[in-house]
Amino acid sequence: MKNLSTTLAEEATAAAVARATEAGNQEVVSNLVQHLRGHWSQAKDAKQKVEQDMLEAVRAKAGRYPADLEAKLASNGGSQIYMMLFATKARQAKALLVDVMGGSGSNKPWTLGPSPKPELPQEDMEQVMQGITQVVQQAELVGQGMSVEDVRGLMRDAKDRVEHSVMEQARSEALEAENYIEDLLLEGGYLNAIDDFLDNLTTFKSAFLKGPIVRNEPNLVWQPQPDGTSKPVVTVVKKLRWECVDPFMMYPAAWAKNVQDAYLIERHRLSRGELSAMIGVDGYSEDAIRAVLDSHGTGGLREWLTVDEAKANAENRDTGMGADSADLIDALQCWDTVSGKMLREWGMKDTTDDAKEYPVECWLIGQWVIKCVINPDPLARRPYYSDGFSRVPGAFWHNSLYDLIKDCVSMCNSAARALANNLGISSGPQVAVNIDRVPPGDDLTEMYPWKIWQFSADPMGSSAAPITFFQPSSNASELMGVYDKFSLMADEYSGIPRYMTGTEGTPGAGRTASGLSMMVGNASKVIKSLVTSLDLHITSANLRATFDFKIQYDPTFKYRGDLQIIPRGALSLQVKESANQSRLQFLQATANPLDSQIVGVEGRAAILRELAANLNMNADSVVPSLSALKIKQAQAVMAQQQAAQAPQQGQQPAPPSGPQSGQVLADGSPITDTASPAPQG
Repeated sequence: MKNLSTTLAEEATAAAVARATEAGNQEVVSNLVQHLRGHWSQAKDAKQKVEQDMLEAVRAKAGRYPADLEAKLASNGGSQIYMMLFATKARQAKALLVDVMGGSGSNKPWTLGPSPKPELPQEDMEQVMQGITQVVQQAELVGQGMSVEDVRGLMRDAKDRVEHSVMEQARSEALEAENYIEDLLLEGGYLNAIDDFLDNLTTFKSAFLKGPIVRNEPNLVWQPQPDGTSKPVVTVVKKLRWECVDPFMMYPAAWAKNVQDAYLIERHRLSRGELSAMIGVDGYSEDAIRAVLDSHGTGGLREWLTVDEAKANAENRDTGMGADSADLIDALQCWDTVSGKMLREWGMKDTTDDAKEYPVECWLIGQWVIKCVINPDPLARRPYYSDGFSRVPGAFWHNSLYDLIKDCVSMCNSAARALANNLGISSGPQVAVNIDRVPPGDDLTEMYPWKIWQFSADPMGSSAAPITFFQPSSNASELMGVYDKFSLMADEYSGIPRYMTGTEGTPGAGRTASGLSMMVGNASKVIKSLVTSLDLHITSANLRATFDFKIQYDPTFKYRGDLQIIPRGALSLQVKESANQSRLQFLQATANPLDSQIVGVEGRAAILRELAANLNMNADSVVPSLSALKIKQAQAVMAQQQAAQAPQQGQQPAPPSGPQSGQVLADGSPITDTASPAPQG
């Protein structure tokens, strides 16, 4: 017998299903479903050729020929050897890009900086004008009138001081915002998403990064109890996440140029747990989700695309229909722009302009629309960022690394198969036997040294030898030359020469250190162009959206200034050892009194901090902090002042114990506390 709670749950589910069914039968909802299904059908048809190309790349990376060629080679009985040229190039490309796009702290490929011309606070400018007015009035009272040029000079000097102060404050706030954003990225899985993104970038035509997206996640916290103790309690918190989207799951419009253009559909494969976690989340229909969960298992909630089976086969996984995802539910997340009139017909009453286009996000599972809301981003941006290995301007799908070296891979594999077949045939002598002169029952396939062959007389009276040995010619040298030639062409087409990854045998100038450095610098220009594209379309776009998201939705985010996203991935391609040598040369070149006054202690400390960081040292324990340097400078100034006053007073100056109240630091800020902290570091 069912208990009461089970019965109530079933009744609640049945009521939700009835409400969702009634809502789904309405004409406006049916029109919405039909609209989404039409886009889905168009996007599937438009992507078929792209899917075939990507499947071929997956098979090539796994060391397998295209399906039709693989079957033909198997029927011919020849060698099926596959040279992993593409897989090797993909690993080399990712290794080069990981050093640029990954990393954290001082090695991260981006930074935040203030606007080059920050706006001056109105209250500060008013104080400056009041101060200048007082100076002018005092000069007039003592009978020393000031000319117009003198007043303009005062205003320029005062404005420069205010701008300098504002810029210093903006730099400080930018550094705090940078650390805050970096912490969000690290906790949100950004580095893992970038690692997967680079895998896709070096394999497929386009790679996709998604974020920031809000996820409800369980969190274990200690909660105080009435008896004074604490116990762990699971709470659900909202967190920002970043993830890499499988290119096989992205379906753009046939005429789309980028992820922000035309309609875009992402196909999701959700488990029951992931779908049920959406219940109670803003924007999702609880009744529709419960109806989906209730009907799951009866069919109609899977799209059953043939590309799923082909992809599983290419990845050497179980190819049974649904074998890898029998418990998953297909959901279509559609991003589109529709008119206000259509939204009103669909039941959205908050739209007022029938002619205006509104960006929307809709989720469709089977016949159920579980979500349909206006894009919450104020700039109508979608949380997707895309780029390709060889970007094609104005195209959604770009040229992949495999597309660039596909012909070279084919020729190298053909040469390798021919070489394997030729080496097998020419590895030993071939034998020709006149079977009419072999005694019955003799095994012709058995050959060994000192074997005695028995032959009968030729019934035709021929004097020809009954057995003949001949050696097939070897074409190994020619075939190896073909392989080497097309392998070198793959280096040129991909822009990733083998010497960039430490492969030995570099000819010519590469045999010397300076020559190799020059060759690496020239070759890295191709990778720099790719990294520059990633800086623009991935790093900058994602960080700007993240910064704007925190400003819009997080009231505790206090950074409201005009900050600039500064990507520096292309700059980090410089060899670290070379950069360190340049810094050391700069320190030596400025180690003179004149340059030291220009660079200052803070400037040299910043260079030393970078050198220590690149040596995997704790920079804070090696180089004193900025505040500690200021205190040391103040102590040095005090010691000089006391040393200068001692001869006049006829006594020896006492050693300073620290800056005193009323004095100023090197930057001009007053010291109000006589108990100054001890210098750090």
